[in-house]
Amino acid sequence: MTRILVIGAAGMIGCKLSERLAKEGASEVILHDVVAAKPPAGLKATVVVSDLSAPGAAEKLLVGRPEVIFHLAAIVSGEAEADFEKGYRINLDGTRLLFEAIRKTGDGYKPRVIFTSSIAVFGAPFPDAIDDEYLSAPLTSYGTQKAIGELLLSDYSRRGFLEGIGIRLPTICVRPGKPNLAASGFFSGIIREPLAGEAAVLPVPRSVRHWFASPRAATGFLMHAMRIDTAKLGARRNLTMPGISATVGEQIEALRRVAGDEVAQRIREAPDPTIQRIVAGWPQNFAPQRALALGFRADASFEQIIRIHIEDELDQRTLRPRPDRA
Repeated sequence: MTRILVIGAAGMIGCKLSERLAKEGASEVILHDVVAAKPPAGLKATVVVSDLSAPGAAEKLLVGRPEVIFHLAAIVSGEAEADFEKGYRINLDGTRLLFEAIRKTGDGYKPRVIFTSSIAVFGAPFPDAIDDEYLSAPLTSYGTQKAIGELLLSDYSRRGFLEGIGIRLPTICVRPGKPNLAASGFFSGIIREPLAGEAAVLPVPRSVRHWFASPRAATGFLMHAMRIDTAKLGARRNLTMPGISATVGEQIEALRRVAGDEVAQRIREAPDPTIQRIVAGWPQNFAPQRALALGFRADASFEQIIRIHIEDELDQRTLRPRPDRA
């Protein structure tokens, strides 16, 4: 059985991945984060709490020589922009220390490392759709940290220290649970809160367009990356994942079609210049041909993304969050 290490296991994607691993019968799993991750039912896992950027932390995680490492941990975009030092310590130093610990283990140890990057590695001005040849030129600290991580992943793979694959995630929507400090959080909030009977704030114009995938699709990307033949990647180890391009107005109309006018009317417009500035530097649409050719698949429509949230997170009778998701 494959030994698996999930770094960032207490986060939303980490929790979803753990659930998927449990369903597929994984047994030798380490769940790591700065807070204790809660293993889902059916997953026998070792839980480790530490700061990946602290000296010696990465080495301890590698004692059992995990064969697959999911590196999901990061300080999100808004927080990385607000706290420069923290963003670089967690997003860059933690990543490099992990890669160095793998390299120094030696003795033939060469795990597959699946690194979650972000479409924030791209910066404006943008073409109508960003293809696989487009320049990586981020306009935020978070995007810069992820871009550096991508370069490190490629170089450590080229040198034979690890078998890396970087997946640039779209903005994940609809994120369950409480809002986080990501500047992109409102994209989920304007769907999640109205469905839960609460008001939501929209800080940007309805004309803002962005690139989305559901949590279910994101988990599928990770599982596919674990199994893909990386020889097909060559030296270009980082891939933009497929998704759905939609404006905020199209999001709201999809919500209206799924849940009705009363739900959609719970959204209140309240412009926020800081968030508008950050979002203005983000990409809007992609043509991710390499990922599609390699078998990565996303959602069919934004309406489907909303329905996935309802199916996975809400009580089907009341449309309120399920007690086990609180």
